Parts: sequence; structure tokens; C-alpha cells
Amino acid sequence: MDVQKKRIAIDMDEVMADTVGKLLRCYNRDYDDCLTMADLRGKKLRHVAKCGLEVYRYFEDPAFLRDLDVMPDSQEVIRALQDRYEVFVASAAMEVPASFTAKFEWLREHFPFIPPSHIVFCGDKSIINADYLIDDHTYQFARFRGQGILFTAAHNVEETGYPRVDNWRQVAELFLK
Repeated sequence: MDVQKKRIAIDMDEVMADTVGKLLRCYNRDYDDCLTMADLRGKKLRHVAKCGLEVYRYFEDPAFLRDLDVMPDSQEVIRALQDRYEVFVASAAMEVPASFTAKFEWLREHFPFIPPSHIVFCGDKSIINADYLIDDHTYQFARFRGQGILFTAAHNVEETGYPRVDNWRQVAELFLK
């Protein structure tokens, strides 16, 4: 008898990919500023940037998300998770429709072992039928039927109410022990 594996859905930005790191580097370069991740503690970049919401104009460039850094240990841990779980990438790409191609190409380059059929571009992640959702935004857990796991990012350090992991080594400890 074939036992169905539990499903884990994983967000891309700030969980698998260091989107804010690149955003911060570009902002500091273009606005002659010197903000650090510590300056973002409990905040989004738009809250502390000289240009406010204009900082999100970087996302209008379809290639902006193509060369993000990979979060440390994510490739190794996600590959190991696939042995025990059915793993999906669930990205709220509808928030930045111009990002589809860059996100898909980035995933194919850095996570070629995740089949395209397990990459979901959506808006509201409650449509994902998974047992767990690893995400850096708690609003994605509001209607999600499974267990939300909060992946620590600068903007969510003060959030409570969900199990939290600070890095991919902790994800491995939680799911692969």
C-alpha cells in the first residue's frame, strides 16, 4: 500500500531567495543611503527608505528577480525534504506579474530538482492544499488550512502566534529529525 506523503509548500521570496538583500543593495546604491538589515527590524524597506513606496519600482524590471542570492542551506534541505514530503513552491507572484519569467528561471537554475508541476504562482495561498506552508508573511496563514511555519525575516521578527524557524537548518530539524 502506497502511503501518501504530507505536503510542504514553500514561499520563494525571503525564504528560498534573498529578495530584500538585493532590494537593499539597489536602494542604497541608487539613493546614496547606507541602510542595513538591522534598520529593517520589524519594518519593510518602504517604511525607512527615503523614497517610500517608490522603492518597489525595482520590481517593474522583469529581470530584477532573476539573480537573487539563494538562502543558505535551502537547496540541500529542500532536496532532503523531497525524500519524505511532497514539496511545492508557492509564490504570491500575482503581486508582481512581471516577475513570472524571472522567478521561474531562477527556480529552474537553483532548484532544478523541483519539477515545474510543483511550482505554483498565485496570490492567496489558501488555495494550496498542503499540510504545511513555510512563509515569511503571516497574512498568508490566515486562511491556509494547514500549519503555517513563519520563516524569520527582518520585517517579521516581532510577529508571534506561529511556529517559527530562523533558517534552513532549523527547517531540517523540524521536518527531518
